[in-house]
Amino acid sequence: MSTEIHGHAVMDLMQASGRTFCRQSLVAYIEHHFGRHTRFCTCSCSDLTAEQLVDFFAARGKFKGTEDAFTLDPGHACHH
Repeated sequence: MSTEIHGHAVMDLMQASGRTFCRQSLVAYIEHHFGRHTRFCTCSCSDLTAEQLVDFFAARGKFKGTEDAFTLDPGHACHH
């Protein structure tokens, strides 16, 4: 049985960390914090893996920086 966590929790975790990530390091960070088998949901999707969630965020412009060094873009984080 897996747990489903909202993507807002991941955005909060990223922001609190103050870290810069690449795709691989962010996926590893998420899996370390929430567990490898955890599934994630967003306001429009559910049952996402950490990799799928990172891809979802990237496709929606939630990050700023380069592909190899990005942070959460607080201006593009939803707050509802």
